[in-house]
Amino acid sequence: MPSFLLAATSTPSVNVNLSGLKSPSTSIVIIVALTLLTVAPSLLILMTGFTRVFIVLGLTRSALGLQNTPPNQVIAGLSLIIALFIMSPVISDINHVAVQPYMHGQLSATAAIDKGEVPLKDWMLKQTRSAELDMFATQQHDSVAQPQKLPIAVVIPAFVLSEVQTGFTIGFVIFIPFLIIDLVVSSVLMSMGMFMLPPTLVSLPFKILLFVLVDGWTLVVHSLIMSFN
Repeated sequence: MPSFLLAATSTPSVNVNLSGLKSPSTSIVIIVALTLLTVAPSLLILMTGFTRVFIVLGLTRSALGLQNTPPNQVIAGLSLIIALFIMSPVISDINHVAVQPYMHGQLSATAAIDKGEVPLKDWMLKQTRSAELDMFATQQHDSVAQPQKLPIAVVIPAFVLSEVQTGFTIGFVIFIPFLIIDLVVSSVLMSMGMFMLPPTLVSLPFKILLFVLVDGWTLVVHSLIMSFN
C-alpha cells in the first residue's frame, strides 16, 4: 500500500498528561483578577474591618456637629487605608498559603480557595460575637461547637452584624464628652436668658477646640486599631 494511503488511514493519537498541576495561564490570571476587582467593594465591606471604621468615623463627625467636614470621600478613603492596615497580616497569610502556591501550580483553584478561606475565617470569627454567630448557625442547622467548621455563608453575616454593633458601641462612647459640652453650653445660655441663640452654634467651636487639643483623630484611629486586637 502506498505511503500516502497509510498516512491517511492511520488513527491519530492524543496524549494527555495528568501527572501534576501546571501554573495557570496568563488568560486565567487576568480573568481571576478582573473578577476580584468586580467583587472587591462587596468583599471590602463584608469581610474586612471597613464597616466598623467607617461607622465610627462617621459618628465622630456627627458628634462634633459637623455635617460635611471631613467629606464622605475623605472618611471612606481613611477607612479603606485603616482597614487594609488592619488586614495586612491576614492578606499576607492568604498570599502565602493560597495565592503563591496556586500561581506556581502547586494547588488547584478549588484547593487554593479552601486554603485562603482559613486565615480570613479565623480573623472574622475573632471579631464576631457569639450571639450573632449562634443566631445564623441555628438558622442553617449548624453546630457552633467548632466555629472554624462553619460555612463562610454563616460567618459573613454574623461578622457584619457584629461589626455594626461594635461600631455603634464605640460611637456612643465618643458621643458622651461632646454631649456634656452641649448640655453645659445650653444650661449657661438658658441661665443668661439667651433663648434665641442656638446652643449648637456656641458649643461647636468648643467641641472643635477640645478635639484638636486632645489630638482627637489620632485617639479615635488608635482606639479603632486596638479594638481589633
